[in-house]
Amino acid sequence: MTARPALTRYEHRVQPGRDGLPHWLLTTDHKRIGILTVGTALVLFFFNGAIALTMRAQLAQPGLDILSPQSYLQFMTMHGTGMIVLTITPLAVGMGVYLVPLQIGAPRIAAPRAVLLGYWLYVAGAITMIWGFLTPEGADSGWWGYTPLSNSVYSPGPGESLWTAGFFLAATGTLIMGGATLWTVLRLRAPGMTMMRLPVFAWTQIVTNLMVIAAFPSLLAAEAIAALDRAFPGSFDSNFWNIAYENLFWFYGHPVVYVMFFPFVGCVAEVLATFSGRRFFAYKGTVLSLLVFATGSMAVWGHHLFASGQTTNDYYSLTSIFLAIPAGIEYFGFLGTIVGGKIRYTASMLFALAFIPQFLVGGLTGIMVATPSIDYQVNNSYFVLGHFHYTLFAGSIFGFFAGFYFWFPKATGIMLRERLGKLHFVLLVIGTNATFIPFFFLGYNGLPRWVPTYPDASGFPTLELISSIGAGFIGLAMTVFAYNIYISARLPRPAPPDPWGGHSLEWATSSPPPPYNFDLAHPVPKVRSYAPLFDLREQGLAQAAPQAATTPQSAETSDKRGEE
Repeated sequence: MTARPALTRYEHRVQPGRDGLPHWLLTTDHKRIGILTVGTALVLFFFNGAIALTMRAQLAQPGLDILSPQSYLQFMTMHGTGMIVLTITPLAVGMGVYLVPLQIGAPRIAAPRAVLLGYWLYVAGAITMIWGFLTPEGADSGWWGYTPLSNSVYSPGPGESLWTAGFFLAATGTLIMGGATLWTVLRLRAPGMTMMRLPVFAWTQIVTNLMVIAAFPSLLAAEAIAALDRAFPGSFDSNFWNIAYENLFWFYGHPVVYVMFFPFVGCVAEVLATFSGRRFFAYKGTVLSLLVFATGSMAVWGHHLFASGQTTNDYYSLTSIFLAIPAGIEYFGFLGTIVGGKIRYTASMLFALAFIPQFLVGGLTGIMVATPSIDYQVNNSYFVLGHFHYTLFAGSIFGFFAGFYFWFPKATGIMLRERLGKLHFVLLVIGTNATFIPFFFLGYNGLPRWVPTYPDASGFPTLELISSIGAGFIGLAMTVFAYNIYISARLPRPAPPDPWGGHSLEWATSSPPPPYNFDLAHPVPKVRSYAPLFDLREQGLAQAAPQAATTPQSAETSDKRGEE
């Protein structure tokens, strides 16, 4: 009876879940803002994926002219920026906006109107950036926009200006959403939800948004320099400002890699625990490793500048390789959770299991390029592309799909088709590894990135063709994924509140949740650990055990003893 009065203080701040497009676009319900953010990022994922398929078609054989050299650079710039800034980062932050208040038992997110503003700034940034891409002279200076390549002398068209403005807007929106999510965890937890009882996913959101707050202002400063350099040519035309821009950019550019995978580590942890029927293993060690990892990630940006001669390479190499220690603890938690568990091979679980070895490839090759002597040889080659794509696609995207299949029933009240999900998984595993494994061999043999064609020698054509065929499999897998969403919405199968036997609080409410997350019909359960619903099931089994002793056979024995 105390739950409802506690919610009334928020009713004037959170709009009820009314239907209709205006109510969705102006909502202050964090669940709808989260769905809008993830949905927008998925649409942009398909858009940027189409750009990638066009580039892979260009590279399938040497000498093709599907794209001109200038157009190829524009496509490459849009693909890199679009995937990092407009797709994977918003997916990571948007999942936090939706799930964190539910997981901590809060009725709302902190500063809901600010979160809505953050979403619309992100949308404005995406529109501005794509608008610049569609102009005759789109941005072609790479997703990092190095000066002087990005100034008005070398990039005189409007595309680069729109790209810079879009980057600034999207990053500002992400910063606002991330800050509100972090503030929600710190201030709006349910009674009993101490910091060391937060689910693993909530902890990954904490460290993610700490990095967002620490690193994204550096990006905004870098983009301000780039914009001023375009507005006032020559003002920042010196080696000092070029190096300053690179340091400011990579102070954001490397932590953002962890922003793009920590939340999906959390997705994988929740999925592995649920479908193994066990608590997540080494919880405290994993939480500590996440905090150490996030702290260390702020001290490694200089390894992107090894070849510039402007950094202390030994320091940045040491700090970069050190990150393998907390990463190893997280892997230890993954493996300890599934060993000995009763594994259920759902589509979500398959994506989570594939995440483990595929992301490991990205991490181990990251240690390689963190070694200056190796980095000198593979810098700006396809080897770096292989490392990066195994980190963010074979790793983060697989973690996202594990979470998407896991939480889609909770967000929509609809079950996705498991067979189509498993087909999506198989096609994506084939496509991912066929596309990106050749990158390592191409880079080892000296093929540089950013080239729209290549010589018919050194085995390049065969490896490039395999990679392009693999990209086709990725496109087919994403088509299956889109069809799964369509057919599941067209012929819905209602989802119960807890279809998987989840461990955290979001599974204690209805699917989809009510406007204030919990109500009298679905109150917030008592929280005694980081897996409160698992606790309740164990308690139910313990209470049922004495009753189980009173079987028909034992009852019959008691009757006979009574007769005697």
